[in-house]
Amino acid sequence: MTPPRVGIDPGVQVLALRSRLARTEVVGHRPEPVTVTAARVVRPHRRQAFEEWAEDVLQVARTLPGNLGGTLLKPGPGSSEYHLVYRFRDDAALAAWERSPQRREALERMQEMVDGERVSRVSGLDSFFTRPAQPGPRWRTTLLTVLGVFAITLGFQLLVTPHVSSWPLPARLLLSACVVVLLLGYVVMPALTRLFRPWLRARR
Repeated sequence: MTPPRVGIDPGVQVLALRSRLARTEVVGHRPEPVTVTAARVVRPHRRQAFEEWAEDVLQVARTLPGNLGGTLLKPGPGSSEYHLVYRFRDDAALAAWERSPQRREALERMQEMVDGERVSRVSGLDSFFTRPAQPGPRWRTTLLTVLGVFAITLGFQLLVTPHVSSWPLPARLLLSACVVVLLLGYVVMPALTRLFRPWLRARR
């Protein structure tokens, strides 16, 4: 005797499919670094107090997991707009900082020092190539980028090209492009910009 077939509720099938897709999205998601820039117009008589406040805030932020550093960019001649730039490993680390009681208390202390504020954020590769406010000459950033590309390309030619010389030319070029972009965005440029930060920001 053939046992009766038990039907499966279509609604259950849909829920199971959605759950499986959600798990796939979570597993496939790769956290990306995020950079936040807060521009604030500081009252003239509070500039010294604001600079001290900003250094304290950056020092506290560095103690949180996922912080990748930060800096305070001072205004140029005729301006009172400061830029506080800080970078975190991913959105979760940034959210933990933004919800922290330390940041909330710091923002309360800062309110009476400023007349205006705007905040922007970028993530992924853009967070490494976004130029800081009040930068130095553009040619310095260009020169540093060329140096990074040269170093990666030279290493690729010496270490990788001999092993893929039998590949078709389009395949070798594609591999080279992937290596250059990934290393430049996630390894080389972050290291170079930290190392040469004073030189990049110098006006002359």
